[in-house]
Amino acid sequence: MVVTTPQAPGYRVTKVLGIVHGMTARTRGIGGKILGGLQSLVGGEVKAFTEELEKAKDEALERLKANAQQLGANGVIGAEFETTEVFDTVVLLSAHGTAVILEKE
Repeated sequence: MVVTTPQAPGYRVTKVLGIVHGMTARTRGIGGKILGGLQSLVGGEVKAFTEELEKAKDEALERLKANAQQLGANGVIGAEFETTEVFDTVVLLSAHGTAVILEKE
């Protein structure tokens, strides 16, 4: 279970295992840069880039879960996503949170 809240409803935290993360880097490539530039002139969503960001979010989340499982966690609380542009063509998407052991109340 991964939640963005500091607690998981219906569960209690019995042990905090530490900070966990997952990240991935995606390139827009030259096509993305050109399409993004053209799209900024006329407005609207750059669907191909949005789809890549969605894939990146899913990948970062899966890596976050794997990192938590390596610590023996069955949950992550306080999960957050962050995006950062690196250079002109790379977007870094990271997820982080606190790995915990949860018990049903």
